[in-house]
Amino acid sequence: MIVLDSSKKRYRLRIIVPAYPAFNVYSHIAKRTTALGPVCVAGAANKMEKWDVEVIDENNLRRFGPKNESGRANHEFMQRQRPADVVGFYGGLTSTIPRLYEVAQFYKDKGAVTIAGGQHFVEDNIAEALSSGIDYVVIGEAEETIRELLRAIEGKLPPSIVKGIAYLHNGELVRTAEREPVTDFEKLPVPDFSLVRHAMINIFPVERIRGCGMNCEFCTVKGRPRCAKPERLLEQISSLIETHNAKHFFVVDDLFGQQRDETIRFCNMLSNYQKRIGRRLDITVQIRLDKAKDRELLSAMLQAGVQTVAIGFESPIEEELNAMKKRVSAGDMLSLAKTFRKFGFLVHGMFIFGYPLKEGNFTMSATERVGRFRNFIRKAKIDTVQILLAVPLPGTELRRRLGEQGRIYPLQDVGWEYYDGNFPLFEPDPPMTAEQMQAGARKVMGRFYRFRYLFFVALKIFSFPGLIFFFHNIKAGWQRWYRGWRNHLIRFVGWVTIRKWTLEFKKDNFLQKLQAAQEHLRRSLK
Repeated sequence: MIVLDSSKKRYRLRIIVPAYPAFNVYSHIAKRTTALGPVCVAGAANKMEKWDVEVIDENNLRRFGPKNESGRANHEFMQRQRPADVVGFYGGLTSTIPRLYEVAQFYKDKGAVTIAGGQHFVEDNIAEALSSGIDYVVIGEAEETIRELLRAIEGKLPPSIVKGIAYLHNGELVRTAEREPVTDFEKLPVPDFSLVRHAMINIFPVERIRGCGMNCEFCTVKGRPRCAKPERLLEQISSLIETHNAKHFFVVDDLFGQQRDETIRFCNMLSNYQKRIGRRLDITVQIRLDKAKDRELLSAMLQAGVQTVAIGFESPIEEELNAMKKRVSAGDMLSLAKTFRKFGFLVHGMFIFGYPLKEGNFTMSATERVGRFRNFIRKAKIDTVQILLAVPLPGTELRRRLGEQGRIYPLQDVGWEYYDGNFPLFEPDPPMTAEQMQAGARKVMGRFYRFRYLFFVALKIFSFPGLIFFFHNIKAGWQRWYRGWRNHLIRFVGWVTIRKWTLEFKKDNFLQKLQAAQEHLRRSLK
């Protein structure tokens, strides 16, 4: 048991969001936002006596952020200037785990107590963490656990009575009793983004509902949805407006509108709030396609300032939808997507290319899959798209199934750092190869995000005076012009992003690692 120096008057907890292993499709947006989980945990710990708490997001160090020669966070400097007694690590993204272990070992060598939590740490990964520089692993939600664990580290509690943690005692793994998920959110403090140091945040994550009952086999978010009152979400938004002059918000609930009547009530409350303060907000939500049938809900969302809906289409191929346990057909997806657009929402479509089937004789080539995706995106007139490969994340049914089939590439060849949706991690369904699967996803993205849209942006600017022809309805004319200008600009920026990612990919020599992984997989199956 590690106990802090009791003679100290105050202790410091530093929570770190590890950097992405390399440039990827998330890098641009990561410089404008941060993860909500670490902020929630930091806020809970910051209420404790004798504790000062801060959050460092390595992906967002734009304001006087201490960086080393390689451009990464300079933890040597931070620990010298503001020594942390305990350092927590956010393990919500599997691709950042190698970086997490690297930084954790640095702090452990400096004498700090290290804690890690997040959705990566399930089953076998707990032992992995405890042998990689982590002293304590928090299992499940951490707002309540962190308070008890810090008291244990102070020497005020035995760690064995702290619920929801794992640690080593005399070389043996100890797992304490599970902690029930939070249901009473009113007892938790409102997330305090002032605890995030060195960051420039202009898109603020907020939440009302945790959990999701859809049970998709590739997703780590499970369980019955647990909902806070709409007033709590409004309080988060209003507090951020007052303290950070916030305008852009992302509601991180997995499915906005799960609690329909309360969601509509929240939208009405938020609409009235904006009228009172004389300010229009920009809100993005994740939502199910079938909510397009609920016109009352859509109208309330528009009035509340919801401009963008992020929708998990996943695939336009029926067999893949069935394997994912999606409860919608490709034909229905097309008509429902158009409904969202007709209402005036910007639609961000999220897709998974090359999803592995459970069984059956499905022999679609990569070329035909690319065509199916392109046609669907064109017909649905989706504003922005994200095409990723399936990721067998720890703790998911997908990883269990592919593992039993002997299809997952060994971690010794294709490590956790590649688990970001941009790399093939398993043997795909024949006749498609892993190389073709990765190239296919890039072809779909490459057709959507192109250099030529830079010229379309210029044409849109020159066409701006044409809004005079909409003098009878200036608002409709503006919305039509802005939507086109915005989409063209994003498609050009997307082209720049893909080009930069391609250069990083070539430097990494991933194809050589992939060939080694395929060879090791073949040998293990003989």
